[in-house]
Amino acid sequence: MKHVAKKRFGQNFLTDQGIINSLVDAINPQATDLMVEIGPGLGALTQPLLKKLNHLHVVEIDRDIIQWMESFYDLSKLTIHNSDALKFNFAELAKLGHHHKIRVTGNLPYNISTPILFHLLDNVNSITDMHFMLQKEVVERMVAEPSTPEYGRLSVMLQYRLNMEYLITVPPEAFDPAPKVESAFVRCVPHQALPYPAKDEALFAKIVTAAFSQRRKLLRHTLGRWLEARQFTGAFDVQRRAEEVPVAEYVALVQSL
Repeated sequence: MKHVAKKRFGQNFLTDQGIINSLVDAINPQATDLMVEIGPGLGALTQPLLKKLNHLHVVEIDRDIIQWMESFYDLSKLTIHNSDALKFNFAELAKLGHHHKIRVTGNLPYNISTPILFHLLDNVNSITDMHFMLQKEVVERMVAEPSTPEYGRLSVMLQYRLNMEYLITVPPEAFDPAPKVESAFVRCVPHQALPYPAKDEALFAKIVTAAFSQRRKLLRHTLGRWLEARQFTGAFDVQRRAEEVPVAEYVALVQSL
């Protein structure tokens, strides 16, 4: 079957065998792992993963791809979840596993990659690790250090929960159809103990959102006004930009509120 990539699902299928091998080596699947692949597409990762795993779960929204998978794969080794990854209950699936944990991987649709990452953060206590192909620019933002142009809300929110490692850069020609951007593969491992646990994580999220609401402006115009409205009288330097504040300082502000 020749499947035509669908724009609405952000489909770009990985075809470079050398890169596929590198990704599988980075994931290092063990036979008994409870692993779920998001957006298996035409099986670039699915097939080599199935060679190493006793069983694999996949989350796929495209009915045409599912129909093809059902005719192509040994379904005793593969469970197909016809679902939108943004609505899928990863924590529920993890209950099937040892210690109620899953490993997650996938070539994420670039048009919804950030919402998927935030959805997975909500399920992070059920996750051992995650390996994703994403737009290179997104991976650079995920791993960015403070005081760099890439450092933003995504960096802070993910680094609070995850240790992340930029693994490899993947050129457009490794895909069919070739995307207009470079891609990158990233490893995300949840912190076993949070380096800076916030007393109120909802408040932490609000503070970070307020800080980066106008990232080019000094914090006194954004987070400073937000703090004033809450009669904050503690010490926090608002004469700098949001991208200059490390994760630990955002957490410290939560504690002092």
